[in-house]
Amino acid sequence: MSDKEQSTTMERILQEITAVSHRIEGMDASITSLTLETKSMRSDIAGFQSRVTGLEQGMGSLETQEGASQDRDQDLLYFRSKLTDMKDRSRRDNIRLLGIP
Repeated sequence: MSDKEQSTTMERILQEITAVSHRIEGMDASITSLTLETKSMRSDIAGFQSRVTGLEQGMGSLETQEGASQDRDQDLLYFRSKLTDMKDRSRRDNIRLLGIP
């Protein structure tokens, strides 16, 4: 091989090495970008998980309040029936005698 052919071959090899180097740099940039996106997604997922936890706690609180409300409704019905019974009993004791001197 002549010096000119060796020089041409070396130039082609250098060009190929440069092209591969540019591709690797592009891949590094892509990997960095993907890493940042992954971190962002993990952060979003953690935020969603905390929101879901908050909603679950809120639902538990609402269920507790609903149970307390049902208990109050039952108590109210019981006391209404007691009040009606007391009114009826008090009316039974009121006797009116008419026409007796």
